[in-house]
Amino acid sequence: MDELPIGRRVAYWRGRRKMSQQVFADRLGKSKSWVDKVERGVRRLDKFSVVYEIADVLQLDVQLLLGKEPERRPDSISCIDQVEVEEIRAALERYDCISAFFDAVPQPPPLGEIRKAVSHAWLTYQHAKYGVLARALPKLLRDAQAADTAYGTGDEGREGAHLLGQVYQIASSALRKLGEHELSWLAADRSIAVSQRAGDPLLAGVATYRVGNALLALGRARPALEVNVNIANRLAPGSGNDASPQRLSVYGMLLLQGAMAAARIGDSATVRDLVHGADEAARALGGDHNHYWTSFGPTNVQLHRAAAAVELGEGRYAVDTHEMIDGEGFAALLPERRAHHLLDIARGYTQLGDVDKASEMLLEGDRLAPAEIRCRPIAHEVMSDVLRRTRGTPPVPIAELAEHMGVSV
Repeated sequence: MDELPIGRRVAYWRGRRKMSQQVFADRLGKSKSWVDKVERGVRRLDKFSVVYEIADVLQLDVQLLLGKEPERRPDSISCIDQVEVEEIRAALERYDCISAFFDAVPQPPPLGEIRKAVSHAWLTYQHAKYGVLARALPKLLRDAQAADTAYGTGDEGREGAHLLGQVYQIASSALRKLGEHELSWLAADRSIAVSQRAGDPLLAGVATYRVGNALLALGRARPALEVNVNIANRLAPGSGNDASPQRLSVYGMLLLQGAMAAARIGDSATVRDLVHGADEAARALGGDHNHYWTSFGPTNVQLHRAAAAVELGEGRYAVDTHEMIDGEGFAALLPERRAHHLLDIARGYTQLGDVDKASEMLLEGDRLAPAEIRCRPIAHEVMSDVLRRTRGTPPVPIAELAEHMGVSV
């Protein structure tokens, strides 16, 4: 990439952002012909102001367009930057398992060390420390891939595959939240294959709803619905399957993710059926737990009920559901889950035209888990909507948050 002309770099990143030349041109206020000439190198980009505008539209560091390595952000509330995304991509592109057929592979770290690192990565994700997670993921991916390759079959081989499957899921979830949907899909798909080698159907079930999330983010709602419901039916308690807390949790989360996909295509009847099934699983579970890192339980069912209502455009029902959530149960959830919900409810309030309450939700979410609000593209859309609907000058706290997020007031 560093050796490419700037026009080729523009074309590359435009393609990564899934923008046509026409859409890109419209956002820049230029013609499609102008964009085409820039990308082919016929027209030079000799004004820094234009380069900065292009970087802003493509949502990347201007240094990447100039073929330089961007400086890493020193602030404690950091998002995943493009350098870190490319490092994660490079780790995902490794195929050491094939090389192992021909050459001896280096000895990986002990499984105990990787196990601790994976647990720490899950907690980092569920506390919405995305910048910290991004810096750890490339090495963790390499170590887990090396362990999966080196330990082969047997108990150690199955544990190595299990750990790698989890790392792929962590990477998929983090990348999806930050708009890298294709990479998220790749990591989730890898997790399904590795989970099968690990011999753990529940891990494969969790990997399935990560795939469903990635498909949904890519605008593929119907396949996301089908894959979640299909595997949920296979894992349903009863009919020879146990009703362990772990199975109930994975089964319930598959139903909830299926409900979110159904909401995206406007199928309210299926949403009700799937949420009802998840509610029954949560009641059988008897409380909120974090088996297989699902955060599943009665409270999370309510959060998804509200989120599905937002997707259906039913802001009033979403807000009413939010107001009925048990406060103690909500407070016990991990920060990422709570801030994610507050972002959903902020969207619900914007549907009602209540920008004051929407602002309140954004500010509360930022206090809980700043990166969940400041780093996610959907949060930027909500903030833009709030600012657009605000009459006069926005309140100081919202103006300051918007500035931190890079959203123009």
